[in-house]
Amino acid sequence: MEITNNTQEILENLEQKFQAINQKTETHLEGLLWAKPITYWDYIQTDALLNLQTQRTTLPDEMVFIMYHQVNELLFKMILWEINQISNHQKPETDFFTERLMRISRYFDMLTQSFDIMGDGMEVEQYMKFRNTLTPASGFQSAQYRLIEFASTDLINLIDYRFRATIDRNTPYEHAFEHLYWQAAGKDHQTGEKSFLILEFERKYKALFLREMEQYNTINLWRKFKQLPEADQKNPELIKAMRHYDHTVNITWVMGHLNAAKKYIESGQGNGEATGGSDWKKYMHPKYQRRIFFPELWTEEELENWGAE
Repeated sequence: MEITNNTQEILENLEQKFQAINQKTETHLEGLLWAKPITYWDYIQTDALLNLQTQRTTLPDEMVFIMYHQVNELLFKMILWEINQISNHQKPETDFFTERLMRISRYFDMLTQSFDIMGDGMEVEQYMKFRNTLTPASGFQSAQYRLIEFASTDLINLIDYRFRATIDRNTPYEHAFEHLYWQAAGKDHQTGEKSFLILEFERKYKALFLREMEQYNTINLWRKFKQLPEADQKNPELIKAMRHYDHTVNITWVMGHLNAAKKYIESGQGNGEATGGSDWKKYMHPKYQRRIFFPELWTEEELENWGAE
């Protein structure tokens, strides 16, 4: 084997790398002799991924439902991955911030467009049969979606609209947690008591949520936007990108979900109630909760008519 200048440079770089962690370069190079060549299916873990779908019924369209939501969760993970690159950057430059924000928006655009699959990809009759086996589970229980919300905006913007103006902002995070907008959806809309749906959700994720609420308090997307140079904060293209993300997550995505749910839940083949027992129309419709990540980027008229289109 001829040792070219490029090969020599690579060997020297490897030597520096392993010396830095007190390792022997020769040992690692020898290990390559016995290593298996990588394959696509091993790298992507295809077999494991394709065996994560477990139906609870014999109805074929349940498999569509399962895979659709698993794809959603993978996209949520991609979104959080990109948000964390911004949030954990001590002082992100404008180009970096904008490029990552556009990635995040494209992922949510994909999610929004995917409601055609949800809306037209299952027979109503099949859905209304297998959904009863899912009770009391609900898409409401997506923890990653809640983390995306915490990572995107100041916590006050996620407080139930009824309490947003009066809540004491100097109280512990647990107090804020009890007043988050989605708490209302997790309560029995007749008795006002927390349902099994939200009690189980909190049992599994409440500690995580409280940690993330505190962590993102100063490093959410809005806070990172405000760290950018003042001139860049007024850049029309960047403002357009911020508004697009806000509108897509809090109106387009929500309305797509609501309309898909209506097709099935109001088909006349069931009792018209959500699997988790929530007042789902008020919980889902943006005009009721008025969840807005970046209110300072919208006009008074736009805020007043939020979700009305």
